[in-house]
Amino acid sequence: MITRLLYLARHGEQDLTEPAGSDPAEPGEPDSGLSARGRRQATLLGERLRGRRFAAVHHGPLLRAAQTAELVAASLPGVPVYATELAGDHLPHDTDPADLPPAYAEFLAQFPAAARVDGPRVTAATVRRFAGPAVDGDADDEPVRELIVTHNFLIGWLVRHALDAPERRWLGLNSHNAGLTVIRYGPAGPPNLVAFNDVAHLPSELRGTGLPADYLV
Repeated sequence: MITRLLYLARHGEQDLTEPAGSDPAEPGEPDSGLSARGRRQATLLGERLRGRRFAAVHHGPLLRAAQTAELVAASLPGVPVYATELAGDHLPHDTDPADLPPAYAEFLAQFPAAARVDGPRVTAATVRRFAGPAVDGDADDEPVRELIVTHNFLIGWLVRHALDAPERRWLGLNSHNAGLTVIRYGPAGPPNLVAFNDVAHLPSELRGTGLPADYLV
């Protein structure tokens, strides 16, 4: 087995002025592409990762994730890009509202019963696929780097999983658009959270999109 460095990036800012189809994973939010700021965020993220040796880029099926992955991959020549539901925007856990503050409980109440079943199932498959050392290779080999361009929910869940935190703690972990999180899965020992929500590649005017106003510091 060999160390896996799992890079997680939230998609760039979404263009909510663009008419598009509905997104069942986020009630009331359309499946539209990136805004001009979102495209710039994605391009800068790609430049940040240029020169790293990646085995693959994976992205969810929604347009904003696909466009972000395309712009990032432009800085990673030769790296294969795959669309997969494992990187999609799904409810990762059917968290009991009794364990949550009222605001979170009301938010989760918007999701249909199907999302409460299908989302955790897909998320469990994502964890099996990505949240551990790479199978092929020896401990002396260079770590396998994979990038997942995804959404806030999945990043929060994978961070919670890496820290072995209570399941309800996936809620409240919010990532900037094009923020970068890295988790190291070695052959021995627990996962290591190397970076969380890193936006050093973004100038100040491109930071904080996708977050509530009072989250800005």
